[in-house]
Amino acid sequence: MADQLSKGEEFLKKAEKKLNGWGLFSSKYEDAADLFDKAANSFKLAKTWDKAGSTYLKLASCHLKLESKHEAAQAYVDAAHCYKKTNINEAVSCLNHAINLFCDIGRLSMAARYLKEIAELYESEQNIEQALVYFEKSADFFQNEEVTTSANQCKQKVAQFAAQLEQYQKSVDIYEEIARQSLNNNLLKYGVKGHLLNAGICQLCKGDAIAITNALERYQVQIFSIIHIFRLNILLVAQFFGYVFILQELDPTFSGTREYRLLADIAAAIDEEDVVKFTDVVKEFDSMTPLDSWKTTLLLRVKEKLKAKELEEDDLT
Repeated sequence: MADQLSKGEEFLKKAEKKLNGWGLFSSKYEDAADLFDKAANSFKLAKTWDKAGSTYLKLASCHLKLESKHEAAQAYVDAAHCYKKTNINEAVSCLNHAINLFCDIGRLSMAARYLKEIAELYESEQNIEQALVYFEKSADFFQNEEVTTSANQCKQKVAQFAAQLEQYQKSVDIYEEIARQSLNNNLLKYGVKGHLLNAGICQLCKGDAIAITNALERYQVQIFSIIHIFRLNILLVAQFFGYVFILQELDPTFSGTREYRLLADIAAAIDEEDVVKFTDVVKEFDSMTPLDSWKTTLLLRVKEKLKAKELEEDDLT
């Protein structure tokens, strides 16, 4: 590693000397770019990540002088991948520079890819507010490029984080949209009940009678419109703080699933204002089919509201 570090320093000195010396404009920057690239590679091999990152930034500047935006964008990406190991903020800054350049040259799919990478960096830092922003931007870019699978993956991340931030309607809208799209795709149609389940859980967290009623009507229209193709029937019942959320029976197969039974039993527990029953129902389901952390978090929120309602009723009696 020491050998690679010394090589990198030597290439770096030669590159900077080339920039500061005399010579034809294009030749000077081309030669310097080649030396900066070699220096950065040596620094990477020596695992001196900050040094490698700063050298890639110098390489990007050379490419910009030569009006080679694609090469400059790639150099910013390489810099970001070095800074990812030491400085997340610097990595995000480099990726944003790359994204702007890819947009300038019409490489929108590449811009979408690196917007998603920024989102994942923020997610790894548990900064879900910024992760949501960048997953949403990435989804829009992928959608514009008609890369539907990648767009939906990003949208599901947006829905996940929006619910965590208590932006429940945003989550509901996204899950319903993905469900509608999936109904028309033979490979994705079997995931519809999962998307509507997520939407239903978010509706429970809202506890909004009008929204729940409107959701019922939307789900009926969505599924009845293609029932002759997929024979897809779903029954999803939930009652929350006295409000009823019923997704009309459309699929006899779903009514026999554990997912349906979970929702139906939760509905009964909420209707009876029975916290113990609610807990037992969720625990039983989780013992057979472990709930992911996202669903667990939202169901705990519903439970806390149910407990508050129970205490309120006790205070009145």
